[in-house]
Amino acid sequence: MSKPVFAIVGRPNVGKSTLFNKLIGQRISIVEDTPGVTRDRIFAEGEWSGHKFTLIDTGGIEPKKDDVILTQMKYQADLAIDMADVIIFMVNIQDGLTASDRAVADMLQKSKKPIVLVCNKSDRPGDVPMEFYEFYNLGIGDPIAISSTHGLGVGDLLDKAFSYVDTSSAEEEEDDIIKVAVIGKPNVGKSSLINRILGEERVIVSNIAGTTRDAIDTYYEKDGQKYLFVDTAGMRKKGKIDENIERYSVIRSLAAVDRCDVVLTLVDATEGVTEQDSKIAGYAHNEGKASIIVVNKWDAVEKETNTMKNFKNDILNGLPFMQYAPSEFISAKTGARVDKLFELIKYVHMQNSMRISTGVLNDILNDATAKVQPPSDKGKRLKIYYITQASTCPPTFILFVNSKELAHFSYIRYLENQIRETFGLTGTPIRFIVRERGEKDD
Repeated sequence: MSKPVFAIVGRPNVGKSTLFNKLIGQRISIVEDTPGVTRDRIFAEGEWSGHKFTLIDTGGIEPKKDDVILTQMKYQADLAIDMADVIIFMVNIQDGLTASDRAVADMLQKSKKPIVLVCNKSDRPGDVPMEFYEFYNLGIGDPIAISSTHGLGVGDLLDKAFSYVDTSSAEEEEDDIIKVAVIGKPNVGKSSLINRILGEERVIVSNIAGTTRDAIDTYYEKDGQKYLFVDTAGMRKKGKIDENIERYSVIRSLAAVDRCDVVLTLVDATEGVTEQDSKIAGYAHNEGKASIIVVNKWDAVEKETNTMKNFKNDILNGLPFMQYAPSEFISAKTGARVDKLFELIKYVHMQNSMRISTGVLNDILNDATAKVQPPSDKGKRLKIYYITQASTCPPTFILFVNSKELAHFSYIRYLENQIRETFGLTGTPIRFIVRERGEKDD
């Protein structure tokens, strides 16, 4: 199964962000911390008792002076309901049960999703304060007393959260289905592309950023190949909520990337590559996903002799870490070049799944080291004894060397380029693990 998603929800100043930091910083071994997204401490991945999970902190959404607190709390609850498998509903035991807590509880219960009620600021071990028992009146079930500051009760919280999800081995999935995440900033044309592919209005489309509320899975078959497309459009715009719209559309896209085989990163041809495009594409790169840069709304761009060439250069400059990713220029509105995406999706998926024999890899290694000698430092030269492929999706190679310190990044990149020259590996990142001879797996 995909990693379960837990969302921390509650009114302002009950300790949500403190709990978030406690979970990912001490009690949990951090799996991923995405630059550019988690700097606001809203999204991280962790592990508990051998099971990975995704954690969302809604604490970053605070009411502005001219906002109604309940409106902001409802927005937080909606976000949690939208994304989460389990909702962690936090209250402050020192404040007792408040009307705002009741309002949030009512909204959460309507979602029919599992709720773990936690009473924060129970800072003393032993008997809980009498105020603890007030929270049974919410009708959510047995509350758990915790201290997000000291970590008391956090293990019980996570055990309860995991009791609501299936942590058994993943169900067998059809191997012949290619799962494709369609990601990008709001209003870039994700839903329009899905509709163009399907040939029917299955996803609501409008020029209001974030019309699509839920990540929508749609099966499709073309020329005997089965696909599962996931549309990840942003949240619906509400009231005066502004900067949070795009922050949470990023979270939505990250969750879709985690589930997919191939990522289509849509870029608006009229705007070029933006910082948000870079964040989302960077996550796909870090997760080792096969990727295609899809430039949409190409019909709206005035063409000159080198217009496409110049835009490709802009892509390379905006996404320098993804030079391996092919680009396709389309119009979801007119359908221009959309059909070309299917062969490209199949191709990059195959490249991401490629396995190369050890003998061939070492032939490439010998040729590469003969052309360009490995680097040396203070009279000691890097020796690469052996290379083998450890895994696929993405292709991951292990280099056995005499010294890790001598295995400079630039030379590893040179070896990557040699492998790509031979096998292509278009659309997929490549991973290298450097080990000294005799070193065992961690």
